[in-house]
Amino acid sequence: MYEKTFPNKRFKHTINFLEKHIPTSKSILDLGVVNPFSEIMTQHGYAIENTKGEDLDTDTSNITNSKADVVTAFEIFEHLLSPFTVLQSIKADKLVASVPLKLWFSSAYRSKTDMLDRHYHEFEDWQFDWLLEKAGWKIIDRQKWTNPTKKLGIRPILRWFTPRYYIVYAERVSQ
Repeated sequence: MYEKTFPNKRFKHTINFLEKHIPTSKSILDLGVVNPFSEIMTQHGYAIENTKGEDLDTDTSNITNSKADVVTAFEIFEHLLSPFTVLQSIKADKLVASVPLKLWFSSAYRSKTDMLDRHYHEFEDWQFDWLLEKAGWKIIDRQKWTNPTKKLGIRPILRWFTPRYYIVYAERVSQ
């Protein structure tokens, strides 16, 4: 169903991880606007609602008012100034979240044309773990994967061996 190209490889890993931990009977609040992966979740039988494009750093009302069983956040926390506030505002007791990992050989992503499409954070795995634990989440499972390209050069070769994405399944331990 998915080729081994970006973003399809990432989507395949993400849906497999989601299906491992979350049954389709659970309702999902997906942080971020409707996107290609939201559509993949729907195609796989999940009932999801998305946030509406509000600035989650300053407006968490859609998160705090949600009655969803699970919150998903796929490549969203790196765009926020304060992911801690968002993580604390989640009322659901289950979270599946992924982030791009900080690469020592590549600077953080910064779009030259879109002010919103920039990474304020790129985490190391231990930093994301610490953030989740401090916000009241216990990590139950985690996985990393690479994002190789077919380009030539030192950095493309390093991408074959260096994990780029990190995904976790966590459960709320305190509110």
